[in-house]
Amino acid sequence: MLLGVNIDHIAVLREARRINDPDPLDAVSLCKRAGADQITIHLREDRRHINDQDAARIIGSSTLPINMECAIDEETIQTVVALNPHRITLVPEKREEVTTEGGLDLIKYFARIKEISQLLKEKNIELSVFIDPNMLQIKMAKSLDVDWIELHTGHYANVYAMLYSNLQNSSHSIKELELPRNALHGELKKSLVQIETSAKEASLLGLKVAAGHGLNYQNVKAITKIPEIIELNIGQSIIARSIFTGFERAVGEMIDAISN
Repeated sequence: MLLGVNIDHIAVLREARRINDPDPLDAVSLCKRAGADQITIHLREDRRHINDQDAARIIGSSTLPINMECAIDEETIQTVVALNPHRITLVPEKREEVTTEGGLDLIKYFARIKEISQLLKEKNIELSVFIDPNMLQIKMAKSLDVDWIELHTGHYANVYAMLYSNLQNSSHSIKELELPRNALHGELKKSLVQIETSAKEASLLGLKVAAGHGLNYQNVKAITKIPEIIELNIGQSIIARSIFTGFERAVGEMIDAISN
């Protein structure tokens, strides 16, 4: 199973003081040395962390493939396509959100995503869509002729946190997090089954399957048991651990967690 390391939160730390360090570019060689397979960055419309200069420098310097997440608006797509990353992953985006809250609705935005898909085919850039583990969305992805889907694991991660991480003051609003403990066990199993079933269906349709969002050193183990998922994109938990262990070691420990 491949690991894409999302380095956005290095830029988050930089922007907290609006200075020049830490520099996200410095993470690229460390990811490579630790054994990561890909760098993932998200160029948000509001440029709250990674900015255009970061993206250009990272894409221009990296010996690892760059997976660039972005919204589907025209201006952002033009910017990202001009940077020519290895892959573009389309995600939903709202300015008021702390992080991406769910998958992209391929039914609602079918026509727009079809345009983007055709454009990226011409540019020889891989296309991925970040979607909820939902059969209808997967069938839409196939119709859109994308190369990859990335399954949103946020719900699974949130329920796992409530069960095993002693999370007392959750900011998550989904009603399932207020269920009693025995019901949370059922909800966790249900979420895993949805992810597994979706991955199998997508693989049967010829789509390559990635997963990500909220994954960490503890909850990733169950996801690694789904053979149809061939790539994970993980960021915040690696950056958080790196504060105490160092970045290269934190990446290596995630690779070990995935491999074992």
